Amino acid sequence: MPKFLRIGVLQSNVSGYTSKAWCVRRVGSAVFLKWGAVEVHGAGAGRKVYWSRLPQEKIVRCRTAQRAQDYTKAAIARRRNHRYEPLAGPIAFRRRPAERGTEPRQALATILIVDIVGSTAKAARLGDARWTKVMGHYYAAVRKELKTCGGKEVVTTGDGVLATFRKPAAGIACATAIQNAVRTLGLEIRVGLHAGEYTISGGEMVGLAFHIGTRVAAKARAGEVLVSSAVKELVKAQPAISLRDHGVHRLKGVPERWRLYRVVG
Repeated sequence: MPKFLRIGVLQSNVSGYTSKAWCVRRVGSAVFLKWGAVEVHGAGAGRKVYWSRLPQEKIVRCRTAQRAQDYTKAAIARRRNHRYEPLAGPIAFRRRPAERGTEPRQALATILIVDIVGSTAKAARLGDARWTKVMGHYYAAVRKELKTCGGKEVVTTGDGVLATFRKPAAGIACATAIQNAVRTLGLEIRVGLHAGEYTISGGEMVGLAFHIGTRVAAKARAGEVLVSSAVKELVKAQPAISLRDHGVHRLKGVPERWRLYRVVG
């Protein structure tokens, strides 16, 4: 069954970090479809893809084998236009450890979003083999700085990384360190930070705070670290952190307007 994967796009995905898989198989005059949300862990040859929940399935009966073949070709062409990539490996069902309690609980953290600027063009220019090596070094550098600064990696999506910190100052320090580290790889990143509450339920972390963090990162330009007003309030008593007003912005899919600040130095 041919499979295709679309990595969640930080800048434009309304839902934030949703990655999707789409599968198709033709048997005679019938076309079998399967699609749904997936989690993507790692990059390159070590990348693993898991269904986030049970995928949806559909059977399209086309009466003739030729019609089924035409339907399949057209469906694949549409998916490729929607930024899907061919996926060679399997899509597994991720077994999560049993939770001690089933009741949702609230948590507070500083959320850091890292995204490579112009990654598609760089990948096309370098080719798959070289780009895979660069991405391996990129993730190694990001994870090293997360460990040093006490950050917790939540998920990777293509070339994006989402992590949480207990202290906003640690998140800002980590963002700056990651910028310096990946610059040696010839990469430019944009970073966004937001502080807020989210819900932990059944091993999943959900909440508007993640979406706000995503939108803050989308407003950053290459080489910039932007923080929300919530982060600014939490670090205003720390003179070592310098922030410059970046104006008021409307964040896509997020209520109200938000004042953002750029990390200086």
